Amino acid sequence: MGQRQQRVWIHAVLQPDACPDDVRRRPVTVTLENPQRAVSDRIRARLQTALAERGIDLAQPPSVPEAGEPHPALEAAQRRIPYAYRDAVADHPGVAAWVKEITRNAVAPNALSLQPNWGGRGRREITHGPSLLLWGSTGTGKTHQAYGAIRALTAAGCGVRWHTTTAADLYGELRPGQAADSELVLRHITRVPLLLLDDLGAAKCSEWTEEITLRLLNWRCQNRLPTLITSNLPPVRTPGTDPKQPVLRDRVGDRVLSRLSGMCQPFEFDGPDRRFAATG
Repeated sequence: MGQRQQRVWIHAVLQPDACPDDVRRRPVTVTLENPQRAVSDRIRARLQTALAERGIDLAQPPSVPEAGEPHPALEAAQRRIPYAYRDAVADHPGVAAWVKEITRNAVAPNALSLQPNWGGRGRREITHGPSLLLWGSTGTGKTHQAYGAIRALTAAGCGVRWHTTTAADLYGELRPGQAADSELVLRHITRVPLLLLDDLGAAKCSEWTEEITLRLLNWRCQNRLPTLITSNLPPVRTPGTDPKQPVLRDRVGDRVLSRLSGMCQPFEFDGPDRRFAATG
């Protein structure tokens, strides 16, 4: 390029309006001739040799294992679930169907709810639905299925605020002198959207325990709050029941049993004790 042409190009850049039309219409192309290498051939060869010794081939793209998306609600639930049930799966047909029904009933975005102690946020909030009474011999997987249901609801994207307790622990927590405000504690447990009440009928019974159970289940029955209840006892005595076998009706009373009948879908679990099978 001559000196006059260079001056025209510079003038066109600094003062485009003062340049001829044919100059302004010309495309500006910049070409770098003989660009400098980032590293010399000698250093490049040394790097390739060192990487080859470690089994790294630059010609092949690195394979990065796919990681699933984090699930904050399920991770928070896992921290609260007892260690023995952190892999629990709700594979019983009745329990799995219940999970689907509760999931279908879940409504309302839960984006503004910040309750890490109750399992974290989810896309939908569970509302109302039936409850389950899982009964059968000790170690047949009732509690396993209940925790599996909680995990399944959380994994399905539901914002699940839940609480778990055994009947014995419930009575112990509410016993006079144990809680600063037993009425407030009972109200809190009664109104939690999802409750797991484990081992109903296993604790020593009295008029006081029957009253606590009635108040708890009556409110949840009237408001159709999903409740998972497990028991080692059959609900009622049938013609084939062993006369020495206690039944849930004897332990909790007719009024409580009536609420259970109105709110729960019962499922019987049988078979050997899974805990013995695991240790044997």
